[in-house]
Amino acid sequence: MDTKVKLRVQGLTNSQIQAGAYALILAEEKGFYRIPIIVGTAEAQSIAIALEHITPPRPLTHDLFVALTRTLGIQLREVYIYKFQDGVFYSELIFDKGADTVRLDSRTSDAIAIALRVNCSIYTSPEIVKECGVVLENGPRETFTAHDEDEYILNLEPEDIHDEEQLKRWLSLLDKDELNSRLEEAVAEENYEYARMYRDELRRRKEGTS
Repeated sequence: MDTKVKLRVQGLTNSQIQAGAYALILAEEKGFYRIPIIVGTAEAQSIAIALEHITPPRPLTHDLFVALTRTLGIQLREVYIYKFQDGVFYSELIFDKGADTVRLDSRTSDAIAIALRVNCSIYTSPEIVKECGVVLENGPRETFTAHDEDEYILNLEPEDIHDEEQLKRWLSLLDKDELNSRLEEAVAEENYEYARMYRDELRRRKEGTS
């Protein structure tokens, strides 16, 4: 069996290459590589809805697909991005149907939108990571240390972070003065969600909880 690299969805951003499109950012679960994938507006909207855990008033196509597989007793085990050719990522949905394994070819954007709805794992090959991955740090991956990762995280803003554990780590790296300054700024801008986040971190430190 080929080695697979586990990925997580880091988020969406406007594409700098293709107008009217979005870049879906996949990140190594244990590493620093990021894989940007260009997706259309409709697919980006569906992925964003899943990321934000929003339930639309009427089911979208991906919601309907998930409902159908559950009704038929078919469980999506994983999504595998298995090929990159001529600028296109190729993926497959791998299902368990009783004792059988069923594989369906899929557009990567659709596969990710479905995977987020059933909370299944997303994988790719080391070759694709090497060919398509980018590192948001200077220097090769092998030179990274825990300090390097802390520096990378500190350079982010909360809107850039879509992983709860990474957000907690980011908050833990801010000093008390920085937290107080950000809290005051958030209150002044009436950004109460961020204000609550900074206040909770300050309270956590004061109470000495982990």
